[in-house]
Amino acid sequence: MSKIMFYGAISLDGYLADEEDNLQWLFDTNLGGVSTYEAFEESIDTIVMGRVTYEETKKIVADAPFYEGKEVIVFSHTKTEEISEGYFTSEDPVQVIERLQQEEKNVWIVGGGGLFTELLVADKIDEYWIQIAPVLLGKGKRLFEEGDYAQRLEFVETTQMGELTELHYRRIPK
Repeated sequence: MSKIMFYGAISLDGYLADEEDNLQWLFDTNLGGVSTYEAFEESIDTIVMGRVTYEETKKIVADAPFYEGKEVIVFSHTKTEEISEGYFTSEDPVQVIERLQQEEKNVWIVGGGGLFTELLVADKIDEYWIQIAPVLLGKGKRLFEEGDYAQRLEFVETTQMGELTELHYRRIPK
């Protein structure tokens, strides 16, 4: 059975990025040589993200391989061209996720907040890996935007990665 998963870091006050979509605060966080990223990425077939997240990620990785061997779907209202890693789409994100579920794909929801919230409201996210960094940004792009998505999650585990604390939760089916 496929899983739809969010894996990502936030500041202690709940932001994915600062107001300029900058993630330097995350790169300044010492992981102490510990990471769950590689194991998580190996479990994924498809990576889903919004256009801004895609563009900011491309800046960070520059010419390095970008999610090599994974299907990448980027949601955008304005771009529709293919990219070397996958493609842009303006399709309904919930319908795309439902199609990927039927194809038995494990999907990583990278971001951004609007896409994440839309899938949260539709009750499509099965698991959450949220790393919390010891930094307060004060403002920026929130992970949890306002929305109609109240639900209780099942705690799975906590992992300490240097200065990051990773919380792993699972959706409790309704």
